[in-house]
Amino acid sequence: MTAWTIDGGKPVTDEMLDGHWGFIYVIMNKVTGRRYVGKKFFTKAGYRTVKGKRKKIRLASDWQDYYGSNKTLLEDVATLGVENFERYIIRLCKTRSECTYYETHFIFQFEALLSDRWYNEWCSCKVMKRNLMQKV
Repeated sequence: MTAWTIDGGKPVTDEMLDGHWGFIYVIMNKVTGRRYVGKKFFTKAGYRTVKGKRKKIRLASDWQDYYGSNKTLLEDVATLGVENFERYIIRLCKTRSECTYYETHFIFQFEALLSDRWYNEWCSCKVMKRNLMQKV
């Protein structure tokens, strides 16, 4: 398993993640140089039953083992092996909206939809300004 790195190759520690909702990342195929930019949250929605009632809770996500959601990327990871991929966190985000905003920002900045050098195939963004301005 290839570990996530941040800030020029430093390993990610729990202390770095404190107070953050998720992150923006780039995964690079070391064989072809092809990349993928995406977002990942540190938690996911879940439910617990308390006194017969379903209650929403946040559960830990699979972020440590995550290799993106793009089908072609995941096929390449399965074929080439995780040792042929590098995973970089390029921005930590304090809110869900901040994650969505910056994922879109970097997809456009890298022109990921305009080049075959990127696995990215689509982009979707719906963010309210008031949700960004709260904690950024």
